[in-house]
Amino acid sequence: MFSDSALKKIGCFFGGVLFGTVGVKVLSSKDAKKVYTYCTAAALRAKDCAMEIATVIQENAEDILAEAQQINEKRAAEEAEKVKDDALDEVGAAEQEENE
Repeated sequence: MFSDSALKKIGCFFGGVLFGTVGVKVLSSKDAKKVYTYCTAAALRAKDCAMEIATVIQENAEDILAEAQQINEKRAAEEAEKVKDDALDEVGAAEQEENE
């Protein structure tokens, strides 16, 4: 009545339905829920750990930025002082030439 191919397809269909039904039962069992709870708790702990590390990294980055800004301000002040000294030296040299 049915060919071997058709029987295989029907068998696969019912096997899939059975497997799906058993799978749903297993996934909704108390033991499975316990596993999900422990996995979720572990994920939350991992998230907290990652957030602590991110906070430390952010604080270090802010410290580095502040120190870098201080270095640049110091260099700019030194450069401005050097330009001022060079200008005064040029004015002094020009005045000496005029006096001679």
